[in-house]
Amino acid sequence: MGLLEGRVAVVTGSGRGIGREFALCMANEGASVVINDVGVSLDGRGTEEDPAAQVCAEIEALGGKAVPNYDSVTDFEGAANIVQTAVDSFGAIDILVNNAGIVRDRTLVKMSEQDFDDVVAVHMKGAFNCARHAAPLMKERGYGRIINITSSAGLRGNFGQTNYGGAKAALMGMTFIWALELGRYGVTVNAVAPAGATRMTAALFERSATGPPHEQDPSLNAPLVAFLASEQAAHVNGQILGRSDFAFTLFQHPKQVAFMWRDGGWTPELVAEHFDTVLGQHLQTVGMVMPGGMEYTGDKK
Repeated sequence: MGLLEGRVAVVTGSGRGIGREFALCMANEGASVVINDVGVSLDGRGTEEDPAAQVCAEIEALGGKAVPNYDSVTDFEGAANIVQTAVDSFGAIDILVNNAGIVRDRTLVKMSEQDFDDVVAVHMKGAFNCARHAAPLMKERGYGRIINITSSAGLRGNFGQTNYGGAKAALMGMTFIWALELGRYGVTVNAVAPAGATRMTAALFERSATGPPHEQDPSLNAPLVAFLASEQAAHVNGQILGRSDFAFTLFQHPKQVAFMWRDGGWTPELVAEHFDTVLGQHLQTVGMVMPGGMEYTGDKK
């Protein structure tokens, strides 16, 4: 038996890329899976492809169970239908992976309001919408696993990704809050920052004659997510995990790393006098490092 035998999973944005790998791995571990994908291009615009149906066919060919869903996570009622698809098709929802995403990279001074709103709507609001409908059902059953797909772009910062990085950082905060709210009911909430060569990272490897290295295979992320979705991960809650090369990693939660105390408080002049010697020596580096040590400077449009 697999780790997820008899469980029902919803994976948003699972028609392609990393989400597809999550779905395939979960199905291989015994889960019945709702493949949610609206079939849009990388920037969120429509196409005529049907990637959700293709992934369902792959899973069924391997002996698993899967059904497609085409609702947008950005629509509150659409998200309700995504969850209901799991209930109608398989009788329950045990696992929700908030993976759906788009990118619209621009620097702050060139980013349009629409670029910002569209990306935040998919990543941040989409995760809220789906969790809002799934959590009550999980709470009622006394079991659930919510896994939010975040990114180092939000945890560390990345050039040209105000919308994407901001939404991914928000997912970290929502992970902490939902873990506190739902943990007592047997529902865990964790976040994973995956790595891999997909449509979203294709530009990183365009200069390479050999293409992405093996450690950027998006399927390498899936075993961690499958574990977090299982009964064996009941003790893991409110954590931010990730992947680097062939290693799974655990992120340190944001916390105070230095203190500058003065009885009675401070004046601006005193802060200026003491800042560098007390806090300044602990200043931290901003930005994420990409495969092979490259610095990712994003789309500078």
